[in-house]
Amino acid sequence: MTGSHDQTISAPGRATWRSEAIRRCRATIAEHSKSFALASRVFPPACRDHAAVVYTWCRRADDAVDGVAPGEQPAALARIRAELDMVYSGSQPSDITLAAFAAVVEQCRIPREYPEELLAGMEMDVRGTLYDSLDTLLLYCFRVAGTVGLMMSHVMRLSDQSALKNAAHMGIAMQLTNICRDVVEDWTLGRLYLPDDLLSDHGASNLATKIGQEFPDEVRPAMARAVRWLLAEADRYYASGDRGLIALPWRCAFAVRAARCIYSAIGARIARNQYDVTRGRAIVPGWVKLLLLARAGLASLGEIPRRIRRRLLGGRQTAIPAHKIRFPENVLPL
Repeated sequence: MTGSHDQTISAPGRATWRSEAIRRCRATIAEHSKSFALASRVFPPACRDHAAVVYTWCRRADDAVDGVAPGEQPAALARIRAELDMVYSGSQPSDITLAAFAAVVEQCRIPREYPEELLAGMEMDVRGTLYDSLDTLLLYCFRVAGTVGLMMSHVMRLSDQSALKNAAHMGIAMQLTNICRDVVEDWTLGRLYLPDDLLSDHGASNLATKIGQEFPDEVRPAMARAVRWLLAEADRYYASGDRGLIALPWRCAFAVRAARCIYSAIGARIARNQYDVTRGRAIVPGWVKLLLLARAGLASLGEIPRRIRRRLLGGRQTAIPAHKIRFPENVLPL
């Protein structure tokens, strides 16, 4: 590992490494995701720190694989898996951000299956998986994003474990939005996530055979129709994710709702461009994000009466989930 990840715990600094690890994790989320950094400010302090640690580990894994040449990616993925072995072995990693992730894993009882599934999703990229169907794409989205929602459910605690499915759906929705936003960028990297059957249904057959060539201008109308359909599918997963927010503590629900509003606004920007993926990367301006944060706050205030009723009717207190979610049996159908 190189760069910002190559930070170890020196003997004199072991007493204060946790605060330094949190500082670095906060810096990582601020640098790499303005949307998540903004939304995370609403979290209670301890939850905010744990969320930053989980994000940093996910970023660490992603950078380790995408930051090297394709021929070196299998070895990079193997190193990340070896680090995960260390995290779950109970030993103390020397890298302080990795040690912080190990501490959060232990404190929040994050099942090993979730980060392992995330790495399995990265392996799909390393192997150059071809997405022939929506089910294959949904598996990928669950692995690389649904599992993040599930890990965060352990960080935030839930009052109803049936909401784990909703948490996975929220992550899937965000990943579907990412895919629609990044079609051209991914194409330049030799990747196409839009499923072949979806593209064929909208008039662009066998597009995967052209990966590596210049983006074919003649498929823009068919691609736009496919992106429109996929964003509508993302909206269905967002709606499911929304239904689970009531199971989160109020401030956590506010933060997740804010991130959801900002992400779904990316889809609205794509729609404003007539779903034409060649018209530049859809970006939500900072002032719009602040408006969406305010909207999320109002929506969260509006559900307070419902939260009070649930509490009066003997609603359960939040707790670390005891159940595990697996794909597809606990995730599909929507």
